[in-house]
Amino acid sequence: MSKTFSNKSNLQVLYEDNHIIVVNKRAGDIVQGDKTGDKPLSDVVKSYLKDKYKKPGNVYLGVVHRLDRPTTGIVLFSKTSKALPRLNKLFAEKKAQKTYWALVKNTPPKPQDTLVHWLRKNPKNNKSTAFIKETNNSKKAILHYKILKKLDHYFLLEIELETGRHHQIRCQLASIGCPIKGDLKYGFNRSNPDASISLHARQLEFTHPVKKEPIQIIAPLPNDALWQACNN
Repeated sequence: MSKTFSNKSNLQVLYEDNHIIVVNKRAGDIVQGDKTGDKPLSDVVKSYLKDKYKKPGNVYLGVVHRLDRPTTGIVLFSKTSKALPRLNKLFAEKKAQKTYWALVKNTPPKPQDTLVHWLRKNPKNNKSTAFIKETNNSKKAILHYKILKKLDHYFLLEIELETGRHHQIRCQLASIGCPIKGDLKYGFNRSNPDASISLHARQLEFTHPVKKEPIQIIAPLPNDALWQACNN
């Protein structure tokens, strides 16, 4: 089940019902408030709901998962306190299938593969390092990738996560010599004009926490020439 999106107040809503709302995050948006003090996406969604439904007082919104600031794509929020713990459980038990698309310049070692690393996060520089073997304070990270398309100068990869580690896709792809376009932190040679990285949360599949129906959401690609070439 999927629904078309509406675009209001610069917020791209991909799906909404009484219990959940799914939006297509833009590069640069933060999902939750942080030390920057910038207005988070959660507040933008609250404002949207308050305006749409003429709600007095505070609007309830539960943050289910996050995306890195420079990435784009699907972010799911809970609109009710009934749905939030069910969604949290769904994600904790890895019953939500997340699919990402990434653009990389270098040719991956194989057309498709499973990558297994142990990642260690350094809070000082907000970066993870990948190790082939388990090391102190590291967490096992597993992802599956395949090449979807070869463009003139880039490869479009589809990625499915088995684990959800800090900067997992960025770090693991960089470890095989394929940093994501625009990702200076993990070794790409230049930034994207809008400070994004070319990583997009493309699809999310899960069972609705209340209706128990299958939900499939697909997020339209960012509106730039390279991403749009992936649609052709």
